[in-house]
Amino acid sequence: MNLATMFEFAVERYPSRIAVVEEEKRYTYNQLNKEITKVASSLQRMGIKQHDRVIVVLKNRLENIIIYWAVQKLGAVYTPINHRLSAKEVEYCVNDAESKAVVYENASQDAVLHANFQEKPILIGLGAVEGADIYYDELVDRSPGGFDKPVIHEEDIALMLYTSGTTGMPKGVPRSHKNEYSAAIAHIVQNQYTDQESTLGTMPLYHTMGMRSLLSIAFLNGKYVVLPDFDARDALELLSSEEISSLYLVPTLYHDILSHHDFHSYHLGKLRKIGYAGASMTTALTEKCVELLKPQVFVNHYGSTEIYTFTICPYVHQKPGCAGKPGLNQNIRLVKADAEAKSLPDDIVGKGEIGEIIVNLDSIEAFKGYWNKPNATQKAIREGWYFTGDLGVIDDEGDLFVVGRVDDMIISGGENIHPLEVEDVLSKHPKVSEVAVVGEEDERWGQIVSAFIVPIDPSITFQELDEYCKSHPKLSNFKRPRNYVFLKQIPKSPVGKILRRKIRDGEVELYSGENQIVG
Repeated sequence: MNLATMFEFAVERYPSRIAVVEEEKRYTYNQLNKEITKVASSLQRMGIKQHDRVIVVLKNRLENIIIYWAVQKLGAVYTPINHRLSAKEVEYCVNDAESKAVVYENASQDAVLHANFQEKPILIGLGAVEGADIYYDELVDRSPGGFDKPVIHEEDIALMLYTSGTTGMPKGVPRSHKNEYSAAIAHIVQNQYTDQESTLGTMPLYHTMGMRSLLSIAFLNGKYVVLPDFDARDALELLSSEEISSLYLVPTLYHDILSHHDFHSYHLGKLRKIGYAGASMTTALTEKCVELLKPQVFVNHYGSTEIYTFTICPYVHQKPGCAGKPGLNQNIRLVKADAEAKSLPDDIVGKGEIGEIIVNLDSIEAFKGYWNKPNATQKAIREGWYFTGDLGVIDDEGDLFVVGRVDDMIISGGENIHPLEVEDVLSKHPKVSEVAVVGEEDERWGQIVSAFIVPIDPSITFQELDEYCKSHPKLSNFKRPRNYVFLKQIPKSPVGKILRRKIRDGEVELYSGENQIVG
C-alpha cells in the first residue's frame, strides 16, 4: 500500500464530498484530484523523478496540499520545512536533502533567494514572488495532463521531515509509505475518528502533527479546513461555521482558543473529539478543556517525528498530564537516564522510578535512521530501541508520565527536580497565564529552580507565588523556585514546545521589573 493509492481510493469512494476548504475555495475530492494530477504531470515534465526530494517552504494552504499529493503520485519525497527559517537554515536543509526543487511563497521568498545552494534546484514560486523558474499557476494551466505512473513500494520514502534543531542543526527524518500509512491508521483508531470527520488544518505540514491530520482526514473522506496563520478568533469562526468535529493541536493553541474573550459567542456543538501532542498540557488547561469543550473523546498523544506514536492516553480528563500506555503499534521501556548516551535497553528502572523513555523500533511507524547523520543515528538507536531523551515515570497502574528532558533536569543540592512538576503547580495560580521552569547556576546549590511567569494580573508579586509554592501539598520545599521572572511571553517552537535554551540564554522580554531572588 502506498499513500497515492490510498488517496485515489478515497477519490473514487466519495468524489463529490468536500475535501479542502480555504476561505472561499471549496474543493471536492474529484476537483482536488484533477489539480493534483495536473501538477504531478508538470513536475514530471520538469524532471522531478521517483525518489527526488522536493523542498516545500509554504504555509498551510491549498497549494501545499496539492503539491504534497502530486509528489506522492510521482513517488518523490515531500520535504517540507518551516517557512520562518533563515536563509542559512533553508540553505542547509536544501543542500542536505540534495533537493531537486524548492517551492516557496512570499513569506519564505527572502530566505530562499538569499540562500547559497550547492546545486541549483528548480525554483517554483507561488503568487507574486521574485526569482522563480516557474510559477505554481503555470504548473496547473500549462500541464500536459498525464504522467507516467511509477511503481511505488511500501518501503520507499514518502516524506522527509526536519527536526526542530533546538539542540543543533536540524536532522532529516526519512519516513516510508509504510511508516506514514500505519501512523495515519493508528491516529484514526486512537483518536476514534470516523467516516467524514472534519478538522482544522492549522498544525504546520512541516510537522508530524500536521501530516497526521492531513492524511487521516483524507483516508476518511473528511473535510480539512485550512487556517495558515493561527488566530484564536479565526479558529473559533471556522470551528463554528464549518461545524468542525475534531481537533488535534498543541496545548498552546487550546489555551489561546479557550482564553479568547468572545469564546462563549461561538457554537462549537459539533466539536466532540479533541487531542493534543507536541508539549505537555498543564492540569489547569486540561480541566478547562473538559469544562468548556465537553469532549466525548479527549486524547493525549505522546510521540515524535522519528516514531509517530509512543503512548496514548484516552482518559487524560481523569488523569491530567498522563501519557498513558503504548500505542497500537508500540512498546516502550524506561531505562537509567544518562546524558552521555551510554545506557542500554536492558538498564531498566523499577516502577515509580524516573528513567529515560525508549521505544521499540520494530514498530511499523518507526524510521530507520537520520538522513546522512550516522553519528546521530548511532546515538539515538541502540540495540533496536530509539532513545527519546525524555524522562518519565510509570505509576502503579502502568501509565506513563513524562516529566521532562534528560538535558532539562535540574540538580539542586544533589536532588533531581523536573521542570514539569513545578510548572504544573504554578500554572494553577489564578494570576498565572503561563510558566516555564529552568535551572540556573548557583555557587552553593549547583543549580536553583527559576520560574519564568507570564502574568494574567499585573498585581502579582514574587512573595505571593513563593507562599503559594510553600503551602502547596504536591510540591516539596526543595523544589520550590528560588527565583521568579515575569515575562511578556514564553519563547516556544512553532509547535508550542518551550525553548528553555532561549530562556537560559536571556533571549526573553521582561513583563516588568527585574530578576529577584525570594528564597
